[in-house]
Amino acid sequence: MTPELLTRALSPLRDWHPADAADHSDFDLNPGLAVPTGRPSQAAVLVAFTPGPRGPEVILTRRSDTLARHTGQIAFPGGRLDPGEGAAEAAVREAWEEIGLPPEAVRLLGLGDSYRTGTGYLVSPVVGWVEPLPGLDPAPAEVAEVFQVPWAHLAAPANRRRDHYELDGVRRHFWSIDWEDRLVWGATAGMIVGLAARLERAAERAA
Repeated sequence: MTPELLTRALSPLRDWHPADAADHSDFDLNPGLAVPTGRPSQAAVLVAFTPGPRGPEVILTRRSDTLARHTGQIAFPGGRLDPGEGAAEAAVREAWEEIGLPPEAVRLLGLGDSYRTGTGYLVSPVVGWVEPLPGLDPAPAEVAEVFQVPWAHLAAPANRRRDHYELDGVRRHFWSIDWEDRLVWGATAGMIVGLAARLERAAERAA
């Protein structure tokens, strides 16, 4: 996988605009659940690829145990858009604030499929390439750990499963992916599954 191959599979950054509808969502695996009403909040994450010993790897974080929400979950760097920001600006800013990734170190490539969460966010995955990977300085108030996972592992269908939990007697399904002693699940896993499908379609077109 190269930056050029990734770019050909992605939507151009200039095509981003605030939207109400998403390409994928937490409700894809839960068609019986009602999608929340109201306009979703716009958010963005940085899906940062970097060369590794086992091929391209993706930078992920484990959220701090002191956060009020999503404590300890595995996530991409990212968050809500500030007023006047686009997805790319927000993703790069959040990566700088959360893990100390300098904006100038990121080569922005394009957009993956947008994703709506059950908590009312519409997330735009902004894909970038980081080479070389500089030393990172995670903010302890937000991030407990930064690590990299080979994309080949995340993208392989054999490594994902459909899990579920029950809330108020209702079963809710979600994607999950194991990596060593960590569990990637929920919206982060859903965005990975969507990006993997997008890259697979692009590879088939190019064959």
